[in-house]
Amino acid sequence: MSSLLSVQQIETYIGQYHILHGVSFEAKKGEITVLLGRNGAGKTTTLRSVMGLNPASSGSIMFHNQDIAALPTHKISGLGIGYVPEDQGIFGDLTVEENMKVAMKNNDHETLERMEWILNLFPDLKKFWKKAGGYLSGGQKQMLSIARAYINQNDLLLIDEPSKGLAPVIVEKVMESLLEMKEKTTIVLVEQNFLMASRIGDCFFIIDDGKTVHSGDMKALKEDEQLKRKYLGIA
Repeated sequence: MSSLLSVQQIETYIGQYHILHGVSFEAKKGEITVLLGRNGAGKTTTLRSVMGLNPASSGSIMFHNQDIAALPTHKISGLGIGYVPEDQGIFGDLTVEENMKVAMKNNDHETLERMEWILNLFPDLKKFWKKAGGYLSGGQKQMLSIARAYINQNDLLLIDEPSKGLAPVIVEKVMESLLEMKEKTTIVLVEQNFLMASRIGDCFFIIDDGKTVHSGDMKALKEDEQLKRKYLGIA
């Protein structure tokens, strides 16, 4: 299967700090690709580089065989990449309905069908449709953030730490939802919760100190105690 997204040897600076020193990974259509690594390894910066928020200074980022590394964020988004940031990025003063409508690029039949599908997946959003985003629980805010990224015709979703700060029962719900979404779109996931990542990921790339150091099939990583201990700190 060919790659929908291919990132090759990107280097990224934030101000004077050299954060990424050669990150490479690929995401195949219809799969969940997981970026793993310790805190501060460069995972979030990698997603932000793909989105053009922290542009790569060198290397290539190919999406649908087009190099998007030099494009501004709004053009990258327009090509069909949705982004769920680590801090969720919703508007706390706007209602759930307003958050969704602000995110919609079109108000056509296909978009409204996706809206209906995602609200059935996250019924809490329908329940609190007229409630301000700031008053939602942590899990509901995460659902809203994912729903906002899904609402447009995006072939790829970049999702940063969806389980962060959530209760185990909500993490289960998020996992189930991402597996359902995988039937409709391709997902690149940054996740510290290895149990979650190992249960839903198809393949993995480990980032350590701003470099890709290992990759492979998620099933193999589950059984590789030495690799997990070395790069993820999992005993």
